[in-house]
Parts: sequence; C-alpha cells; structure tokens
Amino acid sequence: MSDTLVAVVFYGLAIFTLSGAALVAFSRNIVHSAFALFATFVGVAGLYALMSANLLAVIQLLVYAGGILVLILFAVMLTSRIDEARVSNHAWGRQPAAWAVGGLTAILIYVAVKAPLKAPMIKGALGGPAAFGDALLGPYVLPFEIISMLLLAALIGAVTLARGRDAAEAAKLAKPAEAAAPVQAAEPAQAAEPAEAAEPAEEVNA
Repeated sequence: MSDTLVAVVFYGLAIFTLSGAALVAFSRNIVHSAFALFATFVGVAGLYALMSANLLAVIQLLVYAGGILVLILFAVMLTSRIDEARVSNHAWGRQPAAWAVGGLTAILIYVAVKAPLKAPMIKGALGGPAAFGDALLGPYVLPFEIISMLLLAALIGAVTLARGRDAAEAAKLAKPAEAAAPVQAAEPAQAAEPAEAAEPAEEVNA
C-alpha cells in the first residue's frame, strides 16, 4: 500500500471517527447517540487495523461494538419513558468552553502540521497475540489487575445503588397505599350511620 493511499485511508477513518464522536456528544436523542457511538467504535477499529494492530482491532469490534454497545442499546430500549426525560442540569459557560476548545484544537493542528511525525511503518510487530499476551501478563500485569479491581468495584457499586433505589421507590409506593386503607375502611362505617338513624323513624311510624 502506497503512502498516499495510507494517508487517504487514515484521514478518512479519522474524520469518520471524529464525526461519530461529535454526534454522540451533541445529539439530543440518546438513541441517535448510541448508534453514533457504534460508528466511533468501528472507526477506531479501522485505525487499529491500519496500524497493523489486528488483535486490538478485533477486540475493539468484539468487546466494544459487539458487547458494550449492545448492552447500552438494551438499557436505552428497555428504559420506560426515556423519550420524555428532561435534562435537569442546565448548561452554563458555553462561550468560555467554546473558546477553550477552539484554542486547544488550533494548538493541536499546529503541532500536527509542524512537528516531524514521519516514522517508518512497523509491520507485523504491533498488536500480535503473542506479544500482547506477554506484555499484559508481564510488565503490565499490575495495571491490568488494578483495572480489574476498579471494574469490579464499579459493578458492585452499581448493583448497590440500583437496589437502594428500588427499595426507596417501593417505600414511596407503599405509603399512599397505607394512607388509603383507613379511608376505605371508614367509608362503610359512614354509610352504616344513616341506616341506624332510620330505624327509630320506622318504629315511630309503627
């Protein structure tokens, strides 16, 4: 593959990935954001494949695009009345944020254009399964285990928060039912009072 074709494919994948990421961030429809996230994951996988990191490209497609994104879509689709949700935290400071993002983008573009970033393409040595496994279970085994513990703690915290929220909602639903029970019990007693008052009138007529 020639250098010109590699550059064209790289810039095409970069624009595709950044466009999907921008749609994820700025779309007002959460379903559209979820599908745009799929496009972002596919673009990142293409960039990995372009750098000969075939294992990372496959992991990106299987784990992120095929696993995590499907889980997000299930959560979105199964959430009741999600289209009726309203944002409670209003945006503020948009103009300073826009200036900051614009300045940072200009700096990154300037560095990308002026810096000598040309390097020889590494073929077959990046992202191989054997090298990846040796690195993951060798010098990077401690960060790997720390990330595993962090994900486990996040999972336990999510389950705890979900159970606490369900218990609170059940308690809120139980309070109106308990308050309505004495009112329903008092209605037959009130209805019986006119019947008791009518019995002496019938005796007088007799």
